[in-house]
Amino acid sequence: MKRFNYLTYFVGLSLLVFFALTSCINDTPATIDPFNNGTSERNLIVVLSDMHLGADLAYAECKDNLPSLEKLLKQIKASANVKELVIAGDLLDEWFVPAPIDTYQGKDQADFVQRIATTNKGVMDAFQSLIDDENILVTYVPGNHDLTITEASVEIILPGINQARDPELGLGTYSPAGYPEIAIEHGHRYNFFCAPDPFSNQDVAPGTISPPGYFFTRIAALHVLQGFPPAGDTLPVVTPNTSGDESQNLLYAYWKLWDWAINYLKIENSFDEKIIVTNVDGFTDTYAVNDLVPFQGTAGGLIDVHLYKGIQDTWNQRLAHNRVPVNIPVLQAIAGSDDAREMDNQAKVQYFLNPDSDVRIVVFGHTHVPKFEVSDNHRGQKAIYVNSGTWIDHNTLDSTAMNFVVITPQIPDASSQTHVRLYSFKNEIVVEMASDSLKL
Repeated sequence: MKRFNYLTYFVGLSLLVFFALTSCINDTPATIDPFNNGTSERNLIVVLSDMHLGADLAYAECKDNLPSLEKLLKQIKASANVKELVIAGDLLDEWFVPAPIDTYQGKDQADFVQRIATTNKGVMDAFQSLIDDENILVTYVPGNHDLTITEASVEIILPGINQARDPELGLGTYSPAGYPEIAIEHGHRYNFFCAPDPFSNQDVAPGTISPPGYFFTRIAALHVLQGFPPAGDTLPVVTPNTSGDESQNLLYAYWKLWDWAINYLKIENSFDEKIIVTNVDGFTDTYAVNDLVPFQGTAGGLIDVHLYKGIQDTWNQRLAHNRVPVNIPVLQAIAGSDDAREMDNQAKVQYFLNPDSDVRIVVFGHTHVPKFEVSDNHRGQKAIYVNSGTWIDHNTLDSTAMNFVVITPQIPDASSQTHVRLYSFKNEIVVEMASDSLKL
């Protein structure tokens, strides 16, 4: 009978344990530190957008993700390499308020933003700590949900923050000092439903710049608050005007967009019920869905609308007012209002393919769809577009969550390149979603 060799058994068992442990270690993903460039230089540019901080957590889109946002901001502050933090719009949410709620509660915008600061104290304290520390420049760029939030109102709750604004309220584009080839903006200026509109509704709300997307969002917030209910009413059918009039054709396209929106974001209320309480941006009345959606007396006849009367005819004026360099055809703008790809495409049209632009890196927010695209500019040079996603709790447009962008500028070295990286912080785990680099 053969004797059992204990030494051989022990050595073999040890090797099995070693290889098993090695396998486990190799299967464990390496921890990513997106805010460490491996040097002692402070040069990283971080971009966050679409945090949608609300004044009331009963309906705010960002509630569950607030602790994670606060944690990330503290990591940014602890970094020895982050030089700038850019907030690319929709930090403060004046739009996502259920239709029947008085946004300002009978007070004013200053009180409203202070309520946002109180409701989101941990996050706002983290931002303020970054500002006060002065190691990292914190810059705010307006978005559409904070379209009419003034510079003074932002300063009330984030004193000392840098603000990158156009002369016109509600817009801004930021290029970090020394990097004119980088453009960071929210992106809403290219969207028919969300770009500032100082031409419509001046008879009922003098001075207003709120586009139809404001009312769309008030209805969307009610849809969520009501628990995604079945429709309480139906829209009458509108058909193309048989006259072939171009303005009427455009208004029909506008109706089709509203028809989609109202059928997608169903509410319990009848459409003639006055439910949308305003008292913001010059509006004082309470409106019904039927005030917003184009209507028609007879099939094939005249199409009309109560609010935003003539909006289909003033798009070129809005483009000029909103400093859009390359014309966007109005029908394309209306039809693409609900398509994230249309706005992503405007990064190429307005910057990369624009012969008057030298920008080669563009960061937008707005769509809530994080995206990374590499293309060529009008000179045949490599260009990078990235969308910074969102921090709302439930992003139905994309499965990732809590996105951010990090730009690492090149150093004065012949082989150095500028790196752009898109990340997710879902479950508080940093995951690199995409990255690329180019030589500026």
